[in-house]
Amino acid sequence: MSLPEYAFFKGQVRKYQDCKVGLLTNALNYGTACFAGLRGYWNEEEEQLYVFRVQDHFRRFLKSARLLMIDTGYSVDELASATLELLRAEGHREDCYVRPLAFLSVEAIGVKLNDMESSLSIVTVPFGRYVDAEEGAHVTFSAWRRVDDNAIPARGKIAGSYVNSAFIKTDALLAGFDEALVLNQDGHLSEGSAENIFVIRDGIAATPSITDNVLEGITRRTVMQMLRDDIGMEVQERSIDRTEIYLADEVFFCGTGVQIAAITRVDYRSIGTGKMGPVVSELRDLYFNTVRGKEDKYRHWCTPVYLMQEEQASAEAAIASAD
Repeated sequence: MSLPEYAFFKGQVRKYQDCKVGLLTNALNYGTACFAGLRGYWNEEEEQLYVFRVQDHFRRFLKSARLLMIDTGYSVDELASATLELLRAEGHREDCYVRPLAFLSVEAIGVKLNDMESSLSIVTVPFGRYVDAEEGAHVTFSAWRRVDDNAIPARGKIAGSYVNSAFIKTDALLAGFDEALVLNQDGHLSEGSAENIFVIRDGIAATPSITDNVLEGITRRTVMQMLRDDIGMEVQERSIDRTEIYLADEVFFCGTGVQIAAITRVDYRSIGTGKMGPVVSELRDLYFNTVRGKEDKYRHWCTPVYLMQEEQASAEAAIASAD
């Protein structure tokens, strides 16, 4: 992956290579940071880049920051505006990923959250699939457990907690699987390494409750609405036992990174027919049309990046003068 040309840092769009942090930065040493993940989707017919649910992502981002006692100094609207400015500077004409980060920036030894300086950055890069086998992932149950809310809050995207995800994903990859399923401390299904999960069985979709140590996913919420309103399926939020997975008709991951990915094998058992099922197939078509601004019903979730020609020229001139 090539490095970005620009970043939003210290209140403005700057050259990425000019954005530096010190080796003693608290977040680097102790994981005291939070982040968000947003996607931009290129619509070739309209020659427009759409950011999906930008306001919702930044609302959750600021909640994650609050868990770390970080006051970013930015509102949701200001963060959304900064993201659009950054994307215009990069000029992506392809699908891309946006990574905001709020972190304790003080350079000192010591573990605490209160009375600490913080900083905020946003970068964006071209990005395609997170899991190559989106149409049929082969996964395993991880020996690692999902971090518990009383240890590190799972409903926040806390940087340090993703070491848990790294253990889970690494062991799965080294064992020859595409991803892993993770159980919580009670032995119920929680998530993938960094994805929410849905199980379809006997015409009902189920997803782990938010009290089962899951991230309160934006894509999860999107999928729940689509399953109910567009596919006409009952959706349950509840604890899910491990063996329900083996007996499911369809299982799939969802998330900003993974998008919607069918799970067709768990350990050495096929799920349903062993191929992507009809519900996941229909849901994927609807989802990818939605994020590219092709579904009128959900177009309000898609924020266009590029301005009219005159406005774009003005924005580019402002960025050039800042350089």
